Amino acid sequence: MNHLDTDVLVVGAGPTGMLLAGDLAAAGLRVTLLERRPAGISNMTRAFAVHARTLEQLDARGLADELVATGTPLSRLRIFGRPALDLSRLPSRFPYLLVTPQYEVERVLERRARSTGVDVRYGTELRGLDQDTDRVTAEITGPDGTPTTLHAHYLVGTDGVRSAVRTALGLPFPGTAVIRSLVLADVRLAEEPEDLLRVNGADDAFAFIAPFGDGWYRVMGWNRARQVPDTEPVDLDELREITRLAFGTDYGMHDARWISRFHSDERQAPAYRVGRVLLAGDAAHVHSPAGGQGMNTGLQDAANLSWKLAAVLHGDAPDPDALLDSYQAERHPVGAAVLRSSGAIIRLAMARGPLLRTARTLAAQLLTKVPPVSAKATGMISGIGISYGRAHRRVPDLRLREGRLYELLRAGEFVLIAPEGTTPGLPAAPTTPARLVRATWADPTLRTTLLVRPDSYTY
Repeated sequence: MNHLDTDVLVVGAGPTGMLLAGDLAAAGLRVTLLERRPAGISNMTRAFAVHARTLEQLDARGLADELVATGTPLSRLRIFGRPALDLSRLPSRFPYLLVTPQYEVERVLERRARSTGVDVRYGTELRGLDQDTDRVTAEITGPDGTPTTLHAHYLVGTDGVRSAVRTALGLPFPGTAVIRSLVLADVRLAEEPEDLLRVNGADDAFAFIAPFGDGWYRVMGWNRARQVPDTEPVDLDELREITRLAFGTDYGMHDARWISRFHSDERQAPAYRVGRVLLAGDAAHVHSPAGGQGMNTGLQDAANLSWKLAAVLHGDAPDPDALLDSYQAERHPVGAAVLRSSGAIIRLAMARGPLLRTARTLAAQLLTKVPPVSAKATGMISGIGISYGRAHRRVPDLRLREGRLYELLRAGEFVLIAPEGTTPGLPAAPTTPARLVRATWADPTLRTTLLVRPDSYTY
């Protein structure tokens, strides 16, 4: 099987693709990562929120503490001007939302990917693909436009909402535009906003402000009275008007370094796997930016998929198809749930008229004052509450005789936790890991045995 050019070809070098490629290379696989952007040209940062579950996944790769140092923790999220979610109660080492630009996430993930041996190729575009029972053949063009063919055991599309991989598969991407004519800009402000993340909705507008941390702010806004195509010109005066409608002030907005207009879709591919080709991140699902769940959902897709692909390629999966199909079974419902939750938030933000505004106020009060509702909402948005049925539940950062669980997971292997003095065998599982980290409970009164997957869910 070594005659192929690479074990896994990953298309798209955003956060999802970088984490996936780094995991696979760390597992000893040959990985090629293609990105059509030229080298040195960064993705446009839209994401500013790194949620607790994502930080846990980064902790399991030794990256969380470095990333936390680049941003500011936020323990309370305000929605529509009211305290809505108390994240400080999350049962996690990271009981907050980390406010940091997406490019910081990409930076640490790219460094890791390169250090593990990923072949990163910028300025390279997928033109088409074909597959049979043994391999995937990808037609690509490099920076000089020369066509080339690459062969891989598997290909993963992490190339965003306009995914060339999804298009080549002929997969539909059903859905609709949930909101049109959003204005996005990077600006300076003469006055600092009251909250680290500022968001509010009025009768006919809503706006969002987040800091880069260097004096620049990302501002996004929408005005019901100005619904025009993305191609219509936009200027800073339009965004100032939106923020005044939403907040009562434009905070002395000035010196936009860029400004654009776009729309936000709600879409999801019906299948995340077609044979030897898989989708993750925005190539598989896209939704409104409300709740800051987009990048986080993609990174958790990658964490779910990477160990499964590695097990298949290492020959550790007695039924490879069943293991890879579990990626669809586990992550597709999560993507659908994120579409619903982010869609609900954005529709409340666009609420018009006294009845809908009252409903918005009641929803905010439920999130604040009803503990079961608040716990469910924080669990969903943060990712801490996501499980894959009753069998596969998130495992917190347990104290073990050998150290923290998430430190042991940095080996990228299953962790078998057992009572002191016992050496249990592996429970029945669709993988037969050749490499296994054994650990014992720090608390000698615990007498159960627990097998933890590389993505820190129970098996």
